[in-house]
Amino acid sequence: MHLEVWPGKVYPLGSYWDGKGTNFALFSENATAVELCLFDKDGKEQRVSITEVDNHVWHGYIPGISPGHRYGYRVHGPYDPGAGHRFNPNKLLIDPYAKAIEGDVINGPELSGYNWEDPEEDLSFSETDTAHLIPKSIVIDESFDWSGDQLLQTPFHETIIYETHVKGFTKLQPNIPEELRGTYSGLAHPAVISHLQTLGITAIELMPVHHFLAYPGHLADKELKNYWGYDSINFFAPYSGYSCATVPGEQVREFKEMVKALHKAGIEVILDVVYNHTGEGNHLGPTVSMRGVDNASYYRLVDDNLRYYMDFTGCGNSLNVRHPQILKLIMDSLRYWVLEMHVDGFRFDLASALARELYDVNNLGSFFNIIHQDPVLSDVKLIAEPWDVGPGGYQVGNFPLLWSEWNGRYRDTVRDFWRGEDRTLGEFAYRFTGSSDLYETTGRSPYASINFITAHDGFPLYDLVSYNEKHNEANGENSCDGESHNRSWNCGAEGDTDDPQVLALRERQKRNFLVTLMLSQGIPMLLAGDEMEHSQGGNNNAYCQDSEISWLNWEFPEEKAQLLDFTRELIYFRRKHPVFQRRKWFQGRPIYGKTVNDISWFNLNGTEMADDEWDVGFAKAIAVFLNGQEIPRRNRYGQRVVDENFILFFNAHWELIEFKLPEGLNEQQWVAVIDTKEPSFLEDGPTYTGDKAVPVLGQSMVVLRRSE
Repeated sequence: MHLEVWPGKVYPLGSYWDGKGTNFALFSENATAVELCLFDKDGKEQRVSITEVDNHVWHGYIPGISPGHRYGYRVHGPYDPGAGHRFNPNKLLIDPYAKAIEGDVINGPELSGYNWEDPEEDLSFSETDTAHLIPKSIVIDESFDWSGDQLLQTPFHETIIYETHVKGFTKLQPNIPEELRGTYSGLAHPAVISHLQTLGITAIELMPVHHFLAYPGHLADKELKNYWGYDSINFFAPYSGYSCATVPGEQVREFKEMVKALHKAGIEVILDVVYNHTGEGNHLGPTVSMRGVDNASYYRLVDDNLRYYMDFTGCGNSLNVRHPQILKLIMDSLRYWVLEMHVDGFRFDLASALARELYDVNNLGSFFNIIHQDPVLSDVKLIAEPWDVGPGGYQVGNFPLLWSEWNGRYRDTVRDFWRGEDRTLGEFAYRFTGSSDLYETTGRSPYASINFITAHDGFPLYDLVSYNEKHNEANGENSCDGESHNRSWNCGAEGDTDDPQVLALRERQKRNFLVTLMLSQGIPMLLAGDEMEHSQGGNNNAYCQDSEISWLNWEFPEEKAQLLDFTRELIYFRRKHPVFQRRKWFQGRPIYGKTVNDISWFNLNGTEMADDEWDVGFAKAIAVFLNGQEIPRRNRYGQRVVDENFILFFNAHWELIEFKLPEGLNEQQWVAVIDTKEPSFLEDGPTYTGDKAVPVLGQSMVVLRRSE
């Protein structure tokens, strides 16, 4: 079939249907020729030469090409790895700006731009075609009836984040029709939304949904899958494997319907995004998209040996954010997900890698400057994973204004405290109060700290208190993968046990972790399944487990439902009391001219902590007073925000400790509302006043509220 090819436009990049035809635009600075490849429903390929080039953008318009059309590119140019060029027109390429991709890349040695068995490896040139292995990009209709939907913009200090996986969260949900389980539609199902609402979640943080390389060679050989999805090969297309749609391109509409349903329920959608590297890997990796489009532009190469890639991620390559067009690619992607897909924010995987303009991490890098000035992106939630694997990559506390951070120091400190490590009191106090030592001096607020005990990477909460060692045999690497220093404690038995004392301690520790998390200043992030006692059987690196190891089990015995009920009540408790979600830092003094401080720390004798007590190695018990009358904040109507007063007693020691009520507060009457030795909140808890001691069981905590 003969096709007319008009000059078309440079912008927008990718494929854009205007109702009459489709414009195609592809950036390649070093290409010598570009062929657009169109595929019919039977897979027959028709190649069209794109000859118009402006500002290194190859573009053309074809009348009659409509939504649902399948396409790819073949890009010609030098194959000279030593000079950084890896063009090979035998390799069909996914459009870096494709809005939809029809399926998974099929693994095979043919994906390599070189001859797989050649002794010189990547210096050879492969003439094997890959069109049968590469999923096709899809032209889409971008129109959608949002029915007035807008970003929710929940205030950050009121946010409760729930990290989850699109497939694993709903794959075993019995109240969802089977064909919808594990999909975007499944996540929008009333059964799921009801769970999130009754739990009190305000935002879900979805693990990567950008289309990714699902079956890289090292996993495909073991019949495993890249389940987590941290190997993007496109930054615009929602992964088709999470869609129940049967029509190519409809996964975009399905994703939008999911966002719309969650917004209607008052739940924001935050995406975990991976802009630091792609799934094409190192110099021996496959050629599926950017490597073949223009390797020297898209990737950060070693300056004195362009055959190889700079790798700040541990995944083989790093995106070249020093190049203005690659920086534009990232920014275009972010704006697209906000403006067209209505997502409310982003969590940036290995965000330190994006700041590297030379070898050093520079928190004033171009990427962060541009976001700071962008009218769209500066108004959404921005969360950094503030580290990478390169030198100096651990940057907790060093990101600029507008950014919040996964606070790895919070996770490590709270884990160490509750497993009874020495010399943790001072560090624990900083983490519990929002980590002012990390964020206050740069003008940031307590909600700069995303507090978490568990996340997708590592043990879930059940395993954190059940295993001392990782048990990753199912990953096929002889359990050599994953972190070895988990800061976990099995409470006296490794894995499953029938010992009632061990089981009781584990349940108490789970509640200790959850109460500490939800009552700390900063933004709490709960890992999906922790409230439902989900276990990975000791696997702390389930990145390749698309199986019941990772899928949440929604059918559990009644005794395990106790933790779910406790978590619901705990989140409600936090949301009800503004003293646990302050926007401003504690001052350690009266704020409104009263005589009582906004916060005070006490030892077990009820006297204020002295400077030399914070570093006492054996000390594992402490109390804190939070003054709800001294909150330096006003509501939307300009009225002072006030709350009740609380005293929290923490005992990480193995024996019961009887705390004295703090001096100056013991004249008042206090009632216990939480005691983590109990599986639920206290309805008619004991009251304390005067010299009456507050007994706190070993490895537990008690929360008192001032009784009127």
